[in-house]
Amino acid sequence: MEVLVLEIENPGCFWVTVKGCGPYVVDEMEYKILNAEMNQFYDKSSKNVDEVKPVMVEEGQTCVVFSEELKCWCRAVIKSIMYCTDHYQTECFLVDYAKYIFVKSKDIRIALEAFMQIPYRAKKCRLYRTKPVTLRIDFCEDTAKIVPAKRWDSAATRYFQNLLKGTTQMKAKLCAVEDNIFDVFLYVTIKDEKVCVNDDLVSKNFARFEEAKENTGSSADYEENQTSLNVECLPVKTVNPALAFRPVLFQEKVSTNVETALAVCTSFLEETYQRSSTDLNENNAPSFQNLSEERNFVFLSNKIEPSSVLETAPLFGDLKKELTRKKFLGPNFTESYCWPPVARGCDVVAISYQGNDPFLYIPPVLTFLQSGSCYKALPNRNGPLALILCPGWKKAQLVFELLKAYERCSRQLHPMLIILGQNKEEARNVKIRGCEVIVTTPYSLLRLFEHHSLLFCRLCHLVLDEIEVLFSDATEEVFTILDCYKKAIISEEREYSPHQIVGVGTRWNKHIAHLIKEFMNDPYIVVTAMEEASIYGNVQQVVRRCTNSERTAVLLKILDFTHSNLQKVLVFTNSVNEAEMVHKALKSNSIFSLKMHKESEFNFKYILEQWTKKYSSGTHVVLVLTDDCMQSLGITDATCVVHFSFPSPRIFGQRLHSMSDNFCNVIKGSSVDQEYTKARSVILLTENSACHALGMLRYLQHAEAEIPPELHEFAAKMLEAEEDKKFSRPLCAYLKTFGICKNRTVCPDRHQINLQIDVPQNVPAKIIPTPGCVTILPLHIVNATNYFGRIVDKQKDQYTILAEEINEYFKKPSNKISVKNVEKLAFYGLCEKTLFHRVQVVEISPKEEENVFFNIKIKYIDEGRTSQVQSYQLLHLPARFQCLPPQAVEFVVCRVKPIDNEIEWNPKVTNYIHHKIKGKLHEAKIVHTLGNTAWVDPMVRVTRLSDLKMSVNEYNIRSEILSTGLGTDNPEHITQLQKLCGHVKVLNHAKKLEPLSIKEDTAGPENESNPQNMSIQENATENCNSSEITLGNHPCDGVAQTKEAEDSTLHQRKCFYPEIKWFQNEETVTVKVKIASVADCKCEFAKEKVVFSARSGDKFYLADMELHQYILAEKSTYVIKDKETIIVLVKEKKGAWCKLMKSKNPHVSFDFEHWEDFEDKSPFPVGTKKLYCTAATEEVVDSSEDSGTESDE
Repeated sequence: MEVLVLEIENPGCFWVTVKGCGPYVVDEMEYKILNAEMNQFYDKSSKNVDEVKPVMVEEGQTCVVFSEELKCWCRAVIKSIMYCTDHYQTECFLVDYAKYIFVKSKDIRIALEAFMQIPYRAKKCRLYRTKPVTLRIDFCEDTAKIVPAKRWDSAATRYFQNLLKGTTQMKAKLCAVEDNIFDVFLYVTIKDEKVCVNDDLVSKNFARFEEAKENTGSSADYEENQTSLNVECLPVKTVNPALAFRPVLFQEKVSTNVETALAVCTSFLEETYQRSSTDLNENNAPSFQNLSEERNFVFLSNKIEPSSVLETAPLFGDLKKELTRKKFLGPNFTESYCWPPVARGCDVVAISYQGNDPFLYIPPVLTFLQSGSCYKALPNRNGPLALILCPGWKKAQLVFELLKAYERCSRQLHPMLIILGQNKEEARNVKIRGCEVIVTTPYSLLRLFEHHSLLFCRLCHLVLDEIEVLFSDATEEVFTILDCYKKAIISEEREYSPHQIVGVGTRWNKHIAHLIKEFMNDPYIVVTAMEEASIYGNVQQVVRRCTNSERTAVLLKILDFTHSNLQKVLVFTNSVNEAEMVHKALKSNSIFSLKMHKESEFNFKYILEQWTKKYSSGTHVVLVLTDDCMQSLGITDATCVVHFSFPSPRIFGQRLHSMSDNFCNVIKGSSVDQEYTKARSVILLTENSACHALGMLRYLQHAEAEIPPELHEFAAKMLEAEEDKKFSRPLCAYLKTFGICKNRTVCPDRHQINLQIDVPQNVPAKIIPTPGCVTILPLHIVNATNYFGRIVDKQKDQYTILAEEINEYFKKPSNKISVKNVEKLAFYGLCEKTLFHRVQVVEISPKEEENVFFNIKIKYIDEGRTSQVQSYQLLHLPARFQCLPPQAVEFVVCRVKPIDNEIEWNPKVTNYIHHKIKGKLHEAKIVHTLGNTAWVDPMVRVTRLSDLKMSVNEYNIRSEILSTGLGTDNPEHITQLQKLCGHVKVLNHAKKLEPLSIKEDTAGPENESNPQNMSIQENATENCNSSEITLGNHPCDGVAQTKEAEDSTLHQRKCFYPEIKWFQNEETVTVKVKIASVADCKCEFAKEKVVFSARSGDKFYLADMELHQYILAEKSTYVIKDKETIIVLVKEKKGAWCKLMKSKNPHVSFDFEHWEDFEDKSPFPVGTKKLYCTAATEEVVDSSEDSGTESDE
């Protein structure tokens, strides 16, 4: 695990905090939240100090104290108490900061249980099996020797502190925990060299290794080698175990003294070797990013001496102090290579997994801007010295705020954030007088340039933030800006001024090569992302299609090459058996090959000798190996990698690293577009490769490799499967707002219609009543085109009546009854200023449930907004106020979107629309509906002049957005939505049903008595019954309904989805449909679905269940009882079902009453089509453990 040192006493006592993921790890953000909550609580309680002040204190007591140094409340343990005349003073240890401080009694508070839930941030550690030594001098015999000591001397501690101070990365392997002290092997990275601190202290004679209590080794060699490690008789010159077996670094070749190192190998050194080679680089992350970044790979076009420590970083002094004050943890690995060339004013391109972090360039650019003498030769005009181009307004806002935050410690630069719309007058009015840094987007800059032709006359530094996004979304605009910059700097008066272009990003882009060739001068290329380095390095990616059984034959064809140059080929397999099989196949075909896997480690010396020795041109060296041998071998000079087993994303980059010495530096080549490549990666695509096909397809498309159709087919199936996993998620907000989602592959939300959510009760879209004009009241503004509000009936609005009754009811103090037990999804009342609202509990934090008062997340069910409130603020809401269904409806204004390919509205537009429309009645025409969402076009503010008996349209929302210049036409919006809905397959049984209406004025008995049903209707985005947005006559309609339409409406009936519970045994699934007084009940069975329909009173119920697995339709049956219908489904294959239906349905849940009845059998005779019984003793079947943990997904 990666760690950060907080405090050091000596190698046997130091404190760290753990970064990343793993055991004993809490995310750093959790501690920040905890700190903020403690400060808020104890600052507020200052008025009632006695309530939170301890009655008495004692040593070892846990408490909360105020630190004058940190200016905040901190968790602490009392170490000692000193009594004074009028008070006492305590020495406390801050358990999250590893600091000892003295605190007066007035600054000590009781530590509430809520603040002690997460572990202490500071972990006390010591080096595992590493003990202190000292130099014993015998004056009588005139000798000196190293012997064990009881305490660490100052020299060892100072060396240990300096070693940790100079590291860029620190990792610890946890070996034991004793008395809350972590025994660790500590590894540090110093100047790209990884060192085991335990071993290093021993090799420098600062410490000794304590032998393990149990020792199974007994060979003579083992005893002899152990003797050589005896610290009491260490020779003057010894082999440093940390150096002898340090893993081969990415920038270095295999060590030439491996043979010497192996000669002195002991069992303990073998353990050290395994730690250094395997554990140090161990990575369980499922992505390319963490794997490569963990191993700190870097590919450089020019040599750079990294600045790994803030103290030695090339930044000006005041900036370092500010960064230290803000507890800046960098520079990280990529920053250590980027900062030096950027601070010197050189051209730089940096591609990293952290390439979207502005800190890659902001500190060194600010440093260079401090040297005002560099700019004396520039013309004395208005214009910026530095220009930062960001891909969108949101990123530009972030960069600008960072510049403002660190401007206080530098000379006055007067940075400006410029985001311009299409209004020319706005660009003309921009004043850039005195501004030296501009943060903007490519489109905004070109609009500004139209009216400020001297914008580039003083420009020296051009920064391209997220360069791959800029080149993909605004290629033409970026190159236009680069051309303007190039023309500006070639003038004679600019000859001696700085010229610098900096580009940072997460991915390589083909346009970057043209940028480097045409606009940069001997740039520094820094690539710390392995997969991107392989694309920059022109590695040829080849995909060969074959069946699993044909792989060996295809491999032989690949290796049947004739090449004049030396060829070193690695064949990667995923198991020992596979490696042995491939090796034998190559030998039988007279191909000389080596093999390496975990069962042949004794060949390690021989393999390295064969691989590293010099060969003549035309020689072919083939090594068959498993993935777990890569790091220990440290090979980087392969010319070809064959992926005999299909690579997972976790190991793909590591395999490519084996060829890093042969990555081409295309910038220094004769041509940027050169076709010759030294390195080649061959992927064997088989029928078993589908699991990783999607990630591989994206990478190969990015690398512009030739892709076989089969891989597209695999990926299409994977994409479909990924979308199916999102089927119960809300419909994508971008899809609703703009008609398209640009990031569909990474978007967590759904991009297809779910009939049970978007079209309630499975009613086909074609028979939903035609939407018309309505009066709407926007109450919660999400953005410029997305609002929540109510549909208002001007003649008799039911909610207005209800709101008056609620406020009248709560005016009496006796009715304000606080809720003791808060339940999720339940409905309550809430007082906000002078008004009372109906709210629903959306989320209760598990960590806060046991506290007396705690925060909960609630939703205003009649307005659509959410908020955080204290539990004691919720009031009991009588049942009569819960009858009216939630009134909040989501509205989306159609046919308008942000300019410049933005995917989010600029806050300027949102704020403008917010102030204009919130709380005001508008007339709107509904053009499309899905679930609880209505798309409106137009939406108009109408003022009625009663004296003149006429109405005036004050404004049209869409026109208002366009008038800001930050919105543009989106003609495909509704077309895309209709296309999406057109893809929905209408169920065959639905065609046979008579037309159904989903219109609903009041809640039925089920809805009144069951809050869960109401919660389903009021879901703010999807689950609300669309009846709330489907109205009949309205003054705005203009045209009366035809008689035919009226007659059709008379025959329409209400449709509900019944409440369903289910359980199972090995052979059957029992489904209980909760409907009282059933009539006209029908149940149709098919192999993969069940369709149930029935009437109860004047209500019609329909449940179309697409089952998780197949059933035997002819053997399945159902029984009608007084208050429920029981359906018994016979499974086609015996075994447990993890869920009932393929798609999650909020009306379906598991029946926990039958969790324990494992051996009971179903009482229903199998094979009978229909049984009637008025009463029956119910013996029900059990559920598997899998299905019992969830409702229905």
